[in-house]
Amino acid sequence: MAIPEGTLQNILEQESLKWVFVGGKGGVGKTTCSSILSILLASVRQSVLVISTDPAHNLSDAFQQRFTKIPTLVNGFNNLFAMEVDPKVESDDLTNDEGIDSFVSELSNAIPGVDEAMSFAEMLKLVQTMDYSVIVFDTAPTGHTLRLLQFPTTLEKGLAKFMSLKNRFGGLITQASRLFGLGDEFSEEAMLGRLEGMKDIIQQVNKQFKDPDMTTFVCVCIPEFLSLYETERLVQELAKFEIDAHNIIINQVIFDDEAVESKLLKARIKMQQKYIDQFYMLYDDFNITKLPLLPEEVTGVEALKRFSKHFITPYKPALTKGTLEELQQRVSTLRLQLKEAEEELDKLKRGKHKV
Repeated sequence: MAIPEGTLQNILEQESLKWVFVGGKGGVGKTTCSSILSILLASVRQSVLVISTDPAHNLSDAFQQRFTKIPTLVNGFNNLFAMEVDPKVESDDLTNDEGIDSFVSELSNAIPGVDEAMSFAEMLKLVQTMDYSVIVFDTAPTGHTLRLLQFPTTLEKGLAKFMSLKNRFGGLITQASRLFGLGDEFSEEAMLGRLEGMKDIIQQVNKQFKDPDMTTFVCVCIPEFLSLYETERLVQELAKFEIDAHNIIINQVIFDDEAVESKLLKARIKMQQKYIDQFYMLYDDFNITKLPLLPEEVTGVEALKRFSKHFITPYKPALTKGTLEELQQRVSTLRLQLKEAEEELDKLKRGKHKV
């Protein structure tokens, strides 16, 4: 029985969705997919924000427009916004004083990732006040993404560590802040209040992340062994974090019914098909969307819009092997090649006569 081709229509139809994560191994096309998904969502939702949390930001390249850590309206839209956030850079904004900086540094050494967790909480606080209908995350490669999902736990550890420091040193932090003239905003109460505030935000968001009506994760991969392995790891980790995932995008597929003559491409098709079959076997309850390998990059709003049709209707090759159109195309190509070869032969003959 033929398996019906999957699409991402289910995401567009799920009106309760608030958070959509797009992730996978590096270099599989996550940014292109998250950009197109945000464009499609903008056609059915009131307001959409796409956020890149990958330190190697490609969102600006995909839309051919400069984005920063402030949400910016995407050219050609009135309800699609984009922003690029780098947790490592953002943590500098959290601490602009030497005293507090050294404290956060101590804290981040004690609990790896606490600085990123704090900046992520700050970013979520900002995002929540803006009231977008849906937020699409273009995430960093898998390892970073899994750390991002661990942030609620990391923050709780940070808070516990802070409390233990507070209990151990009593009012020493406050005295030190006064001694260095840091002011009341860097007192232990102020810092504790800030951490508590972040914890509240992140716990609220974490609750939403674990609600399949509000959050889903789209896994992007390519039909190769390492990508299959990484996707399996990602799906398992998402299950551990209780985050819904029921969509997989297999990108850069060379379709076996396309009119392909190259031996290299035929070998690639055979290899890809082996892994595509494994994807269908492992994820038989997922919506699997296959996207074609293109001869050019998909950059700029118009190119993204053109490619978006393959997200909602399964890709069909322009020429299918063995059809009348494909045979006519091949005959036409062979005639052209024959004509070029004859012209080349004439040139060689003329060259010999001159000698």
